[in-house]
Amino acid sequence: MRVLKSLNLRGWLLVGTAACGLVLAGAVATVGSPARAGTSLEERKLPMKFGWVACAPNCRGWVSAVGIITADTPKDFDDFARGRQLGGATVVLDSSGGSVNDAITLGRRFRSLGLLTTVGITQQNGGGQGARPAVASEAYCESMCVFLLLAGKKRYVPEAAHVRVHQIWMGDRADDAKAASYNAQDLMIVERDIGRLAKYTFDMGGAGDLLSLALSVPPWEDLHELDAGELKLTNLVTTDLVADVLPHVDITAPAVAELAPKTQARFGEEAEPQPARSTKTAEAVVPTGSVAAPGAAPQK
Repeated sequence: MRVLKSLNLRGWLLVGTAACGLVLAGAVATVGSPARAGTSLEERKLPMKFGWVACAPNCRGWVSAVGIITADTPKDFDDFARGRQLGGATVVLDSSGGSVNDAITLGRRFRSLGLLTTVGITQQNGGGQGARPAVASEAYCESMCVFLLLAGKKRYVPEAAHVRVHQIWMGDRADDAKAASYNAQDLMIVERDIGRLAKYTFDMGGAGDLLSLALSVPPWEDLHELDAGELKLTNLVTTDLVADVLPHVDITAPAVAELAPKTQARFGEEAEPQPARSTKTAEAVVPTGSVAAPGAAPQK
């Protein structure tokens, strides 16, 4: 990923791929239209948006969280949550990561509300009596999205979903990480934020194996996709029953799968402002044909 100044994306990036989208999204279940899949990918490249998906009287409904975690995301969530009874609700994630420190802040908000989490793409089924929204299971949750998933009091990952992790890195140097130069300040910031992420992981009930897996994959390698055994080993999954997080909701397997290029999630910026510079990450949206815009700080 990269920091887009115009979108106010700042900070470090935790390398993650949007291989299709979560961290994220990939195939759009029952929707057989490539155009729909492309739309989902574009949404995942924008700052995270929250929406309430109502499906009463069949079910309670859920929160749709789509996009990149930015410095504005925690406040955006607070604005969304204001006046809503969200306690115990489920968040359906479709994200390619984002700011590390801001993801930690948002994850703690989720836990304080007792929210449940899962990975998927919300589909609004229009028309017809009794029509209700559904969740497409082949979605992607990558980088810091994985740590948002961890914030759920209960956590379910569909068999067709893709959960991917990658190493923390300076976002402005991740495209050519081996050739880049680093100083003591850079190393201090990286180690500081790894410490913050480690504390958060254990506070949320995650296992050290999650950090070990994520921090062992450098930015010049493909993201590591967790298999069913690793999802349980890292304690990212707490239930194998979709009804535990989305009772009475249709979970569909995608009819069309479109993979998107890998992107990175970003650490939140808490250090003093740094001079503007290129912040493209290892997967830096370059594969999609986008051009990275100058940002205000390094990314992971």
